[in-house]
Amino acid sequence: MTITNPTANAVPKPARVVDLAAKQIVENHLNKLAAPQDLSLNRHEFEQKKAQIIELLRANHATLIAHYYTDPAIQAIAEASGGIVSDSLEMARFGRDSDSAVLLVAGVRFMGESAKILSPDKTVLMPTLDATCSLDLGCPAEAFSAFCDAHPERTVVVYANTSAAVKARADWVVTSSIAVELIDHLDSQGEKIIWAPDQHLGRYIQRQVGADMLLWDGACIVHEEFRARSLASIKALYPDAAVLVHPESPLEMIEMADAVGSTSQLIAAAQRLPHDTLIIATDRGIFYKMQQAAPHKTFIEAPTRGEGATCRSCAHCPWMAMNDLDQIITTLQQIGTPQAAQHEIIVAPDLIAQAKKPLDRMLAFGASLKR
Repeated sequence: MTITNPTANAVPKPARVVDLAAKQIVENHLNKLAAPQDLSLNRHEFEQKKAQIIELLRANHATLIAHYYTDPAIQAIAEASGGIVSDSLEMARFGRDSDSAVLLVAGVRFMGESAKILSPDKTVLMPTLDATCSLDLGCPAEAFSAFCDAHPERTVVVYANTSAAVKARADWVVTSSIAVELIDHLDSQGEKIIWAPDQHLGRYIQRQVGADMLLWDGACIVHEEFRARSLASIKALYPDAAVLVHPESPLEMIEMADAVGSTSQLIAAAQRLPHDTLIIATDRGIFYKMQQAAPHKTFIEAPTRGEGATCRSCAHCPWMAMNDLDQIITTLQQIGTPQAAQHEIIVAPDLIAQAKKPLDRMLAFGASLKR
């Protein structure tokens, strides 16, 4: 695969794709969030809650599906109960293939919506429906649809971190674990792309593939906090450390990386690289699985521009932090009661039918890469 200048054959993007009002939605929502709770438990408390959750899952024929960025206590219980801890692609596939009547998704709202789209006959619950995503919020369906209508000649590819309505407008949905391969495939077919919503991931793919991509102006509040100058400072303290970076990070971070990849790809890199010390530029929730993969290695959080306590995310998604064990217990206890409605993901049947098409394409393409 040839690495090219990302602007060599790209259509110039508008000065602003998302107006300031859309970005203000993100800021307003963040301002409403309380500080993340301290979810640390002593061993006895953890074992009690773990046993209670596992019993409730069994009683309700439910499966706990957790993202890598959730609290380690949640990840541990998902594993112990026969659920899964994974990235959004594998979460979607696992939920679809599960025999459980109820899927309890610990993550953010677009993950719950994806589970419902792929499993419309199952009940999909979340500990809190307030757990959203800055990429989702920064890509309103109506504005995005209008943007696509203005470029009808382009194939629309949206990142999984989007609403069901945005997915329904797309030709393809993709996760970061297969994004480069998919865009390379589409480019080889001569297709021009609209990419949304993460501009940093889009730009990274563009550099890898050289595809003609029109990028939506969105970003993840966690990954956008990482800065090269701060990384250089910590790298000076650990000169033999490898740097692992998620491609939602700014280009300056990617250029300093020893490995760039999705959450699952970074975990694999942590195990594969010979370095004893690794500096990680993604949500610190990933450390739980990295430590399982490479128990004898040292993991260090990459510093953010919020070193002076000014950042909004500081290497941890505030919405992922809204998932906790007590909420999971409450959600499971309320199954079959009117209170369960406050946890249930509802997607209109016509929207499910439309959004399922690009999601099915994603899963089929991902499966083809494994063959």
